[in-house]
Amino acid sequence: MYFFKLFFLAVAALYFSFVQGAPTPFESSKTSALDSRAIPAAFSRTGYKVVRAWGFGTTNDESNEYDVYYQVLNSSGQYFNYNPTNGIARLDYAIAAAQRKGIQLILPLLNNWDDLGGINTYINAYGGDHNSFYTNTRAQTAYKNYIRFIVNRYKSSPAIFSWELCNEPRCSGCSSSIITKWASDTSAYIKSLDPNHMVSLGDEGWLTSTSASTIQNYEQSYAYTGYEGVDFQKNLAIPTLDYGTVHMYFDQWGYNYTWGSTWIAQHNAIGKALNKPVLLEEYAVPEGMDRIATAGPWQDTVLRSTSVAGDMMWQFGTKFPSGALPLDNYAVFWDTNELAVLGAQHVRDMAAKTAVATL
Repeated sequence: MYFFKLFFLAVAALYFSFVQGAPTPFESSKTSALDSRAIPAAFSRTGYKVVRAWGFGTTNDESNEYDVYYQVLNSSGQYFNYNPTNGIARLDYAIAAAQRKGIQLILPLLNNWDDLGGINTYINAYGGDHNSFYTNTRAQTAYKNYIRFIVNRYKSSPAIFSWELCNEPRCSGCSSSIITKWASDTSAYIKSLDPNHMVSLGDEGWLTSTSASTIQNYEQSYAYTGYEGVDFQKNLAIPTLDYGTVHMYFDQWGYNYTWGSTWIAQHNAIGKALNKPVLLEEYAVPEGMDRIATAGPWQDTVLRSTSVAGDMMWQFGTKFPSGALPLDNYAVFWDTNELAVLGAQHVRDMAAKTAVATL
């Protein structure tokens, strides 16, 4: 359990994903440099040490692109965007801003969803459909080119905590072996470029019938059927994946919020069986619900009932100096009582946590 304890201590005070659809760790990449300075400062004041932040941004048509983007994929080829106004310089700036505040970043390199040019931008360029991405040779070559571009650019930065293969990869209706093979190949490639940082898959933690003998309270409902083509247990066993990721959106998936602690405990059990850390990487309570009453028991499960290494609420919200506020209805704002309890106090509690030896 030595590795687990190292990881636990490293992420004991990490919690919030940032902004869905953000082209850099800070949504301010689309607004101003002042925003990129203000946001890490807000993280720091709340006590966060590690933040999950987007490292992807792809377009198929730069002539119609108004957001920040880092690469272009189209019939003419693959190009990286070095424009200082809307290109990779914006990610440079955001990473430097995080470094100045002593914040480290988990950097996903691809998005399953269309925001900021996800998997479908590769399909648009190289053919096939969403599910074929994982086995499309040309798409995979392009993706590895992008991985090499980003990893080699930032692997020496003290602001990097870990690399992530994809935000919420899915292959709906596929055999889970497709994503497992892809995750094995891709994580090994990242390790060949940078053996000094951890790598995760970035999946939501979907379970399948193969998990039934490992966990308690297994049931045949959406999150347990393997429909999305992901087997958390098999993927966590991949040698070049260092820790497991779990997401939780009870309102979107058709569960009661009280199910959340069960979901957390089940993944904790799998992590313990495989001797690898597990991170509750995204969880959220929609606007209009009592967030403290709803998410508090989940945080208590992480803190007191399991050895889950850390948790990251979706999502940290702050009003930007430029006035932009591009958030969804899950945002928890840093100057509210919600964040004082679910954020700052939880940071202090997690910093004092010790691993639960039998759970």
